[in-house]
Amino acid sequence: MSTLSGPTKTAQAPEVAAYWAERRRYLERIRKSPEVRQRFWREVAIYLARRLLWSFGFFPIFMAFWIPLVLSSFNPVVMASDLIPLLQDFVSSNPEVQATTLSTLTIAWASVGFFFLMFDFVLTPFKSPYEYEADVYMRAWEQLNHDQLPSKV
Repeated sequence: MSTLSGPTKTAQAPEVAAYWAERRRYLERIRKSPEVRQRFWREVAIYLARRLLWSFGFFPIFMAFWIPLVLSSFNPVVMASDLIPLLQDFVSSNPEVQATTLSTLTIAWASVGFFFLMFDFVLTPFKSPYEYEADVYMRAWEQLNHDQLPSKV
């Protein structure tokens, strides 16, 4: 339920519409700016590189070392003594078994990476420099037009 009466709502609507119209106009203006466009694409590339490195570099490698370390009760000697026979069996096996093992490890690495990539995209959405510039401009615009705007815009 709203505590505002009908006439107050209709009085605020033009000011709110003016705010969003000015924001849209400013976004259209700065989209033509080559500096902001270049910064946008650079930040997109950095964002994607960071997400890919975290998801395919850090998390699968961390899990590949962390899970065996936990299973060996945080004793690296036990972990190494458990893994050495597995590595010897891998080296002494035929090429088909080695290829199957490597493809299984690759599929596991990719699936863990894709899972964390989707999870990471949800948790850390991209922050556009256009929106940042518009927020800064609109704060200044609000201060200049403070007397014309309602109290909660």
